[in-house]
Amino acid sequence: MKQLHVVIAGMSAVSITATALAVAALGGPETGEARVGNTGQERVSRSASDFHWSGRVGAGDAVEIKGVNGDVSVERASGRDVVVTADVRGPRSNPETVRIEMVEHAGGLTFCAVYSTPEGKRENSCGVGDKGRLSTVSNHVTVNFLVELPADVRFVSRTVNGDVDAFDLGSDIEANTVNGDIAISTTGFAAAETVNGSIEAEMGARDLLNDIVFSTVNGSITLDLHDAVDADVDASWLNGSFESAMPLTLEGRMSRRSARGTLGDGGPHIELKTVNGSIRIH
Repeated sequence: MKQLHVVIAGMSAVSITATALAVAALGGPETGEARVGNTGQERVSRSASDFHWSGRVGAGDAVEIKGVNGDVSVERASGRDVVVTADVRGPRSNPETVRIEMVEHAGGLTFCAVYSTPEGKRENSCGVGDKGRLSTVSNHVTVNFLVELPADVRFVSRTVNGDVDAFDLGSDIEANTVNGDIAISTTGFAAAETVNGSIEAEMGARDLLNDIVFSTVNGSITLDLHDAVDADVDASWLNGSFESAMPLTLEGRMSRRSARGTLGDGGPHIELKTVNGSIRIH
């Protein structure tokens, strides 16, 4: 079964106009900024305390945000520029121990909150997708990201301790966290996974192209779909219930812990999984 995982590497070259980092991107590093060379990639690192970036990303490419402690909020941009701002708070730790690193690659841009490397540990680094290392020990700095995203730019969020909120988007979105709730709405496709948190997702796309997953362990899932969507639904839960306000043609009988069926004429799979929580389809 193919799942919808937004691929942000190995695609066509990204078109970027880095208005906030023009000097760093074209010349040398500005004060408090460092450029790191890497085959096929360009990196810019800046103190998290004053991070603000704006620029353009090619249509169909992706902006990826990777953090450890902090929320990720996304809203639709009023123009063509992507805007990324970091709100840093460190009442018990020094905010200067965290830097924001931006990696420009073939499929878009990746922004990481890179904490100082704990003593005796492998060095932290920003990597695209599943690559890189973001670890923190006894560092309580929180980095909240705010992103303004044009309608034709895809979005990927990966954090550990924090909520993900993305509203009124016009492109595909993949949201991942461990300890936090996810609330997203888009006219495109969506996928979301958390462990300790609930998921509320509104997905306006009618014609699904790939299988998608909404998964949590401790939390409920509420999914709002296009009225005429064609999809196969596979739902499972342990302590909770299932309800569909859309006409779902069941395959066999619904058990106390799982349900399988089709919406419309059927199609790609929509997988809904929780352990402690209920599942609702609207």
